[in-house]
This record gives sequence, C-alpha cells and structure tokens, in this order.
Amino acid sequence: MFHYDFTPRGVCSRAIHLDISDDGATIESVSFDGGCNGNLCAIGKLVKGKSVDDIVGLLAGNKCGPRPTSCADQMTIALRKAQTSVRNQ
Repeated sequence: MFHYDFTPRGVCSRAIHLDISDDGATIESVSFDGGCNGNLCAIGKLVKGKSVDDIVGLLAGNKCGPRPTSCADQMTIALRKAQTSVRNQ
C-alpha cells in the first residue's frame, strides 16, 4: 500500500489522504481534513476498492457551486499524482 497526502486548492477541505495499491491501480482508502464531513466521508466509502482510472473518469471536472473545482475533483488530481509517485518509485 502506498500513502499520499495532498493539499487541495480552491475548496473547503484542507488535506486529502490517500492509500492506493502498490501498483497504483486501486484505491485502498481516502479521507479528508475539513470540508463537508458527511459528504466527504461518503465519498471515501464509495471509492474504496475501486479503480483509480474509473474514479478519475467519473469525478474529474466535478464542480462545487460557482467554484471551478470541488473536493471530488481535487481528489482526482491527488489520485493521479499518487499514481505517478507510485510508478516513479
């Protein structure tokens, strides 16, 4: 398992914590610091065990109100960065 911490931009959450499989293909867990706790806990439960590629394809570009991004969108950015880090080890 590979752990990655990410600081999102333009959203209420202050940090995203990811655990992905050693090959970077599967989400093991996701948690957020700050933001809409109920919604973000739900996102963490919904994405657990899912393919990084599937979740990025589904949630990338998601917006929150008038903002050009959302916590879910920022999570997809974090997932791609974590995947890149795994592959560069």
